[in-house]
Amino acid sequence: MLFGKDFTEIRVKTTDAEINLVHGGSGSPLLLLHGYPQTHVMWHEVASRLMNNFHVVCPDLRGYGDSSKPQSTPDHYPYSKRAMAGDMVEMMASLGHQEFFVAGHDRGARVTHRMALDHPERVRKACVMDIVPTHYMFKTTNQNFATGYYHWFFLIQPDGLPEHMIGADPSYYLTEKLKRWSAPGAVFADEAVAEYVRCFSKPESIHASCEDYRAAASIDLKHDEEDMNIKIQCPLLVLWGAKGFVHRTYDVRSVWSERAIQVESRSLDCGHFLPEEDPLTVCEEFLRFFVDK
Repeated sequence: MLFGKDFTEIRVKTTDAEINLVHGGSGSPLLLLHGYPQTHVMWHEVASRLMNNFHVVCPDLRGYGDSSKPQSTPDHYPYSKRAMAGDMVEMMASLGHQEFFVAGHDRGARVTHRMALDHPERVRKACVMDIVPTHYMFKTTNQNFATGYYHWFFLIQPDGLPEHMIGADPSYYLTEKLKRWSAPGAVFADEAVAEYVRCFSKPESIHASCEDYRAAASIDLKHDEEDMNIKIQCPLLVLWGAKGFVHRTYDVRSVWSERAIQVESRSLDCGHFLPEEDPLTVCEEFLRFFVDK
């Protein structure tokens, strides 16, 4: 059991989803949001090290893991980052936390970005990991980006095309993602990978994750464009892997400095999957940054 007996697994109903989560520890609430194509399990190395300092909450985003997969709509709103962020705010309130710290990796970082804009009164401090804003990435698309992030353009294809192709061998697709996006020699826990494969192999999970990306290429961009003049108000920590695509492609700190008032940043000696490739440094950064001052 990756999280151990000190963590409890529960389900929380939100307005139009049901969120699976594990939580444990004591102290200030810290919400940890996973990325694609993973689940809350990606935080197993980090959560156990932080539970003496924080009440750590690790959910599966809607559409992922064992959380519900709401039916989508033509505009993909049910898988918008706004809808996902709303789930998290409701879920944290149900646990007794009206305000909290939040860190997100990959897709979870995009939910974190939207949450900080939509619910500034809830987010005390935020961390985004190994991304630059969605709107910026689409608006600066070139051959390098399209090659490195080909999945952004593949997953948004309509009529079930990516669902059918991924569904032919979801285990291969998922493990290739882990290998291609991590640094050479990175090792993932066998139990964690098995859990990712279990969840991702369900047809409804593959479809929901495609809807996540379809929303990112449509309604999320609309929401971003409406808020271009609004900056993140809370302190923001930006972390990224020095051996990954984001580091090679963007001036990460500069980009985020245009979107937030107060930014701290650094790269870690790893690839895309910071919480699993370099959990000790991630914990050090969280313990330094997420403190009550």
